[in-house]
Amino acid sequence: MLIERGAFAYVLDGDNIRLGLNRDLGFSPEDRVENIRRIGEVARLFADAGALVLSAFISPYRQDRDRVRALMAPGEFIEVFVDTPLEICEARDPKGLYKKARAGEISNFTGLDAPYEAPDIPEVRLETAELSVDEAAAQVIRYLEQHHVLGVR
Repeated sequence: MLIERGAFAYVLDGDNIRLGLNRDLGFSPEDRVENIRRIGEVARLFADAGALVLSAFISPYRQDRDRVRALMAPGEFIEVFVDTPLEICEARDPKGLYKKARAGEISNFTGLDAPYEAPDIPEVRLETAELSVDEAAAQVIRYLEQHHVLGVR
């Protein structure tokens, strides 16, 4: 939707980043911190170049998200909390990771045997149990328009 509107936008996806830049990291608490630190630095570089950066990561610790926010200019870091109940995450799981985690094949799995600290005051909260993908995206677009990140159509 952003690109269709002519925005210079890029998605930094957790799976892709772990195949390259962060392939040396696992899922221990320390590695999760480093994963988010590195992606925050990459996102800052993209933002400095004028891109709208969408960072699609499970970032379980508030402190890590706050550190990335501190890297950005005021108003540049927009925390979007994809607020979805655990049972819906499991039902939607295309990779079968929850099933593997429940079977003990994966450890340090966020929301099961590793913590997730929900944001206190995210700029955008998407309750995806009630929203379609298009509705959720439209909610983000509205926020960007209202805060003059995107021009209003």
